[in-house]
Amino acid sequence: MAKMILVIEDETAIQNVIRAFLEDAGYTVALASDGLEGIRQFRAHRPDLVLLDLMLPKIDGFAVCEILRGESRVPIIMLTALDDDSSQLKGFDALADDYITKPFSMPVVLKHIEAVLRRAEPGAAPGGVIRYREITLDPDSMTVLVGEESVFLTVREFEILKLLLENQGRVISRERLLDSVWGYGYIGSEKIVNTHIKNIRKKLGVDCIETIRGAGYKIEKET
Repeated sequence: MAKMILVIEDETAIQNVIRAFLEDAGYTVALASDGLEGIRQFRAHRPDLVLLDLMLPKIDGFAVCEILRGESRVPIIMLTALDDDSSQLKGFDALADDYITKPFSMPVVLKHIEAVLRRAEPGAAPGGVIRYREITLDPDSMTVLVGEESVFLTVREFEILKLLLENQGRVISRERLLDSVWGYGYIGSEKIVNTHIKNIRKKLGVDCIETIRGAGYKIEKET
């Protein structure tokens, strides 16, 4: 069955271009032209991925992202003309999975979509269950438990935590995290990694990720 993508974009010309490329690539597409309609369409269709503009009528994209994220862990890619670091960090704070600035190349956008969907697929991260102190991470179901309590992580947060847990005692540089989680084609600020680490720490509530100044991050081996 074809994956469905919800495009929340207020410019009709951009909507039409995105829809044409997505449909040619085999996706089913739903469209919304403002934030409120985007939320309604999301609840009606339950898409596999959302492409979200930020400067939207009625409710902006940041607020839409926070509302959708409160209801689902569906992958969200922000498409926006806001290319400053603060906007990108705000987007990731709202738990977006990716952030692409305008003007963009649709073939590149399609590759981002494929990568995000691939990471979100159940079983996309092969390997056995990882247990560390009170943390249990299951790559097949993409679930994380702290004790008996389920912890909600975005796809990228999950991949970061998994990489650190698989490399206990080793320092993982920001560059390696960007290459492994965002992909080798990522162009942007390394501050994005800091934001994701901050979110993971807050959600886990467990003091296990150590910052190695000037080098990266690590999780100590369990003794």
